[in-house]
Amino acid sequence: MPTPPLPADVAEIFARPNPAVMATVHPDGHPVTVATWYLVQDDGRVLLNLDAGRARLRHLESEPRVSLTALAEGDWYTHVSVQGRVVEVRPDPDLADIDRIATHYTGAAYSTRDRERVSVVLEVERWHGWGAAARS
Repeated sequence: MPTPPLPADVAEIFARPNPAVMATVHPDGHPVTVATWYLVQDDGRVLLNLDAGRARLRHLESEPRVSLTALAEGDWYTHVSVQGRVVEVRPDPDLADIDRIATHYTGAAYSTRDRERVSVVLEVERWHGWGAAARS
């Protein structure tokens, strides 16, 4: 698998507000996947934001490895998958990070304002693409 940085055309696909699936590792070792939103930051790291009560946050505490697959809207055959480690976990008390992600996807701030949120930063270690994002 290639390592970062992603080629410009692949990075452009990955930076879009794509439907995505995040995989974590349950403490007993089985994989867990869930649909999620994400935001690629200027430094190439990936910002995720989780409800503080969700199990995947506990998964990350015991095993920081994550896989994230983003499917190009309208062309699920084209996708970019990244694998890496969580390098930062921080509270999002004013919901600034989830608002940034929600605005990326919907054009508006996150609508649920009564739940504690946690921001997670993923450092991409390797990636692969398929379809228009494929590399030989």
